[in-house]
Amino acid sequence: MADEVAMRDTANFCSTNYYCHHMKHFITRFVEAAQDNWHKPALCDYKGDTFLYADVATHIAKLHIIFRKLGIKAGDKIAICANNTARWAIAYLAITSYRAVAVPILNGFSSDGLQKLIDHSDSVLLFTESKIWEALDPAAMPRLSGAINIEDYSELYSVNDRLSSVIPNIDQLFRKHYPNGMKRKFLQYETGEPDDLITISYTSGTTSQPKGIMLSVRNISSNVSFGVKRIPCPKGSHIVSMLPLAHMYGLAFEFVYPVSSGCSVYFLGKTPTPTILMQAFADVKPYMLITVPLVVEKIFRNKVIPTLDKPVMRFATSVPILKDLIYGAVRKKLLEAFGGNMKHIIIGGAAISGPIEIMMRKVHLPYTVGYGMTECGPLIGYEDWYNFAFRSCGKPVDDMDVRIDSENQEKVVGEIQVRGANVMLGYYKNPEATKAAFTEDGWLKTGDLGLIDKYGNIYIKGRSKNMILTSNGQNIYPEEIEEQLNTMPHVKESIVIERDGRIIAIVAAENNDENPLDRRQLGTIMKSNLILLNQKLPSYSQVTDIELLDDDFERTPKNSIKRFKYK
Repeated sequence: MADEVAMRDTANFCSTNYYCHHMKHFITRFVEAAQDNWHKPALCDYKGDTFLYADVATHIAKLHIIFRKLGIKAGDKIAICANNTARWAIAYLAITSYRAVAVPILNGFSSDGLQKLIDHSDSVLLFTESKIWEALDPAAMPRLSGAINIEDYSELYSVNDRLSSVIPNIDQLFRKHYPNGMKRKFLQYETGEPDDLITISYTSGTTSQPKGIMLSVRNISSNVSFGVKRIPCPKGSHIVSMLPLAHMYGLAFEFVYPVSSGCSVYFLGKTPTPTILMQAFADVKPYMLITVPLVVEKIFRNKVIPTLDKPVMRFATSVPILKDLIYGAVRKKLLEAFGGNMKHIIIGGAAISGPIEIMMRKVHLPYTVGYGMTECGPLIGYEDWYNFAFRSCGKPVDDMDVRIDSENQEKVVGEIQVRGANVMLGYYKNPEATKAAFTEDGWLKTGDLGLIDKYGNIYIKGRSKNMILTSNGQNIYPEEIEEQLNTMPHVKESIVIERDGRIIAIVAAENNDENPLDRRQLGTIMKSNLILLNQKLPSYSQVTDIELLDDDFERTPKNSIKRFKYK
């Protein structure tokens, strides 16, 4: 704990003025939601198990008994590494309501990488799947006293048989504590202090070793409070959860905020292909979609654009009277496909493709693009869809300040810097990285470049580490070029880099499996793409060449491109 306090001091963490008295602990919100919705579904596996709020409370109580029998104390670290399931979510609530520290870890890490993170986090207990555990070596995680199978809360591993003596008897131990079963009135937890460490979230390591981001009660509660206030959950509503719970975007806004509002959360548990998603939407009828650009872009490219791109439709949408009717019909059809109850489509994690956003705007979808990072648990920017400024990523959220590190934040691009209630405590056991992440006056350096207009709308231009500075002093933002290139024929994905003073685009090609093109044919198409691309770009950012990859880009467990591999 001393290390954590030292890191917090180093980071010049935001003052208590940012912790509003109305900001309830997210566990307190969950308790209130559970008591009000005791016999209603809380956490559900899509086409699988359903746990009522009463069931969730019962499982939390049983897990608390296990924690006590193992001698786990407030502040101890407990890791979770598994696919998204209702039991994953229950484990997180059990850990945080016990005042232990949850350590969510993506199951995409290698076994060696996973062991290193569990050991680095000082985790004393692990929730995981049997197939993941089979590939791990307990000797590499000496602090671990046991491992629990998240599929049924059975024992996977136990030091000195401590778990073995508890888990088989858990029902008997539960009846001893609650002879008449779990009741609403028993749902009481100590919540601790706002600055208590509650979650360590590990980054995916796109350019370096993963860092453990320390998030406090204040950080997560501030995010949840914003969700409850600005995106209220209608009574009896549902949501489909598809994002990784090991990332703060999915954890905070597809799970903790909805379940703290009395919502029923359905965990998809599968890769969110358009077909699977549309079926889930039809079945669950969610009131909100929280997603990343890739999912929305796939839906539009597969379902919307092919229809509107037909010659007769192109002609019809050029006629003002017909245009409004057609776009209105597309909007109605899309919202019906989303289940018919969709009130909000919230996109985050990356910039959305310009042409796709233009199309979304034309059909008047209730979408907005937010802005955040794990270090802010995750929210920085948001605006309701009906006030959302095109191509922006919202305005600063409650209890957060945003500034641009430039002489004129409306016109001169600079690094986006933030401070406030959402900002992390620091990086776990890494005071050097913590110090480097903050300015001398206590603002978190996001690494993103952007502008803020006079209305407070935030516009991202790219990542500072990706920005290319030309010999004549021009700033080139690769993301802006990539956005243009990614809309061109047979381009699946691209990155733009500088090499020996030249601007190079590297492309992973989109090829039809039924009628694939050979490399020579793809090369010819890319030459045409290069000509069209440069016609759209200013002279100083012209791309010299397009290089074709033999395969897809290498990716992190978070599914981001490992850009550093291609420089």
